[in-house]
Amino acid sequence: MKKKVLLGLLLTTITLLTISIPDLFAAGAPVVAPPPPPGGGGPVCWPPPCVPIDGGISLLFAAGLALGGRKLIKSAKKEA
Repeated sequence: MKKKVLLGLLLTTITLLTISIPDLFAAGAPVVAPPPPPGGGGPVCWPPPCVPIDGGISLLFAAGLALGGRKLIKSAKKEA
């Protein structure tokens, strides 16, 4: 039993290190990027808040509601 726990802990540690080390290198890449050209200019698009929030956020919110509702129904069936 103890060997299985240690093996699971070892595999979890290896997995976390495998995922986190490349992320640390990728996080440093924007730091060495060249600065933007001088002179600002106006916004790239008009009106200025050019972030398409409606499409993706709405779908993510709907998926979260569906998943939460499903889990709520399953937990209510387990208790009954």
